[in-house]
Amino acid sequence: MSDDIVTRAARAIRRGEAVVYPTETVYGMGADATNPEAVERVFEIKGRSRDKPLSAGFPDVDAALDYVVASDREEAFMRRFLPGPVTVVVERRESLPDVLVGGRDRVGVRIPDHDLSCRLFREAGTPVTATSANRSGTGSITHPDQLSEEIREQVAVVVDGGETPGTESTVVDPGEGIVHRRGAMADEIAAWLDEH
Repeated sequence: MSDDIVTRAARAIRRGEAVVYPTETVYGMGADATNPEAVERVFEIKGRSRDKPLSAGFPDVDAALDYVVASDREEAFMRRFLPGPVTVVVERRESLPDVLVGGRDRVGVRIPDHDLSCRLFREAGTPVTATSANRSGTGSITHPDQLSEEIREQVAVVVDGGETPGTESTVVDPGEGIVHRRGAMADEIAAWLDEH
């Protein structure tokens, strides 16, 4: 995979466009998570209800902490399980817009254990929406060949990282000790929450 496609995708994100990128779970749809118009575009492309929040992707935990407020417990959880197939729900700072989270005060943080996506987030230099690259109500995409024409036509760049495993991330609020969706590493996560 040439750096060129990742660089092109990062530039597109900075311009307010949407891109498709691989993760260690499924393919994601990325746009500048701090730009309300760009976030709105992702909802439109996916046909997703505005009251279903989007997560934000970051290259590492330190980058995420610039945009969220985490308690000691939440930060300890993030440092234990990220990068990895886990979406960690924590309080957002005002730099993440209302439209991203349907006006809620918490946001899902995603740091994929995947070189291409983390390089994309780093090069974009901004939080990037982390939501599956499919129309709402249809199955997640594990290979770019599965992208619908409708989505392909509306995104600026598709970063092809080959086949992805297809396991959904586990969604967890470590502050509240709640697992919202069981996915990868769910048992390990539940054990950590019980211990801490």
